[in-house]
Amino acid sequence: MLRLDHGTWLAMLAHAYDELPYEMCGLLAGPAGSGDVQCFYPCRNAARSARVYTVDPRDHLRADRDAEERGWEILGVVHSHTHTPAHPSPTDVDQSPDPAWHYAIVSLADGAPALRSWRISAGNIDEEAVVVAEWLDSTSE
Repeated sequence: MLRLDHGTWLAMLAHAYDELPYEMCGLLAGPAGSGDVQCFYPCRNAARSARVYTVDPRDHLRADRDAEERGWEILGVVHSHTHTPAHPSPTDVDQSPDPAWHYAIVSLADGAPALRSWRISAGNIDEEAVVVAEWLDSTSE
């Protein structure tokens, strides 16, 4: 399960609209082994494409360092689909680097933004629940 607060969802959505016509991307961080997003790191899409994304390596390094300083780890990645549903494309599946990561997708298709999250391992795609809470208390289960 992927859990985030409403402010984080709004930041992800703002980044998606700001990056149009390109896909946006960012990294999600929180306590190790959890799905509790404590920080969203907006990243540049080094691919500058409306169809694919590549997290800028400098942004990835910056996020890794900041998360480590806070005692967190990178939990996953989020990117947008500008004209298609929030379902992993074949490219998304091929480029999923870590089976422990959460792969969140924000779709801007159909006029109403949608957020879905997936676990991808060895080519298998499994959707997971997404909970957007008013606020997120990382001390509770």
